[in-house]
Amino acid sequence: MLTAAVLATALLPGPGPALPDRLADTGGGSQLITAVAPAAGSTTGTLVWWDRRAGRWYEEGRTEARFGANGLTDGATRRQGTSTTPTGLFALPYAFGIRPAPAGTEYAYRPVTPDSWWCQDNASAAYNRWSEPLPADCAPGEAEHLVTYASQYAHALVIGFNYDRPVRGRGAGIFLHVNGKGATAGCVSVPERAMRAILRWADPRRRPHIVIGTDGGALSVDRY
Repeated sequence: MLTAAVLATALLPGPGPALPDRLADTGGGSQLITAVAPAAGSTTGTLVWWDRRAGRWYEEGRTEARFGANGLTDGATRRQGTSTTPTGLFALPYAFGIRPAPAGTEYAYRPVTPDSWWCQDNASAAYNRWSEPLPADCAPGEAEHLVTYASQYAHALVIGFNYDRPVRGRGAGIFLHVNGKGATAGCVSVPERAMRAILRWADPRRRPHIVIGTDGGALSVDRY
């Protein structure tokens, strides 16, 4: 005869599907990063990287994550200069860094030099692009001089938000990078040890993407 304790345990629900299995889309590859905040106004949350093997998603690592100083907003309607992290599913075009790539990195890794800039000037032909040197039509005050962010850009991955066909005013220079002193201006950041682990893990042949969202509500990660 089953005891009450054994019966209660038997009736407990099993673990639910892995987060990637609950998403509307994962980008079609076999690697995925999920960056999830508790709510739209949150500046911290959890980042997990996943591998898909034999038809199942497996968690490969997790870490605390930081988001924009004003939380998260829908990537489709985000406005530049709002210090919000765009939600959505994005490709990860390439990596870069002030420091050398961690051993084992397979991603294309661009070294930051004193001439490296990321243009955020809406009037420039180089809007939302890496430029060396700074183009004449990109105002220095509307661009990031990458080498000056010694901690944050020690290592980074470009997040493909507003990247393939940039919409002026939507936002530029959204990265997954190393933590600074606090919340970001719209990027996602993680501790350096985690960033280095992600770069060693990411395999461009497996088409990794990142999905950013919240635990529930209008920006729920599972809508992407």
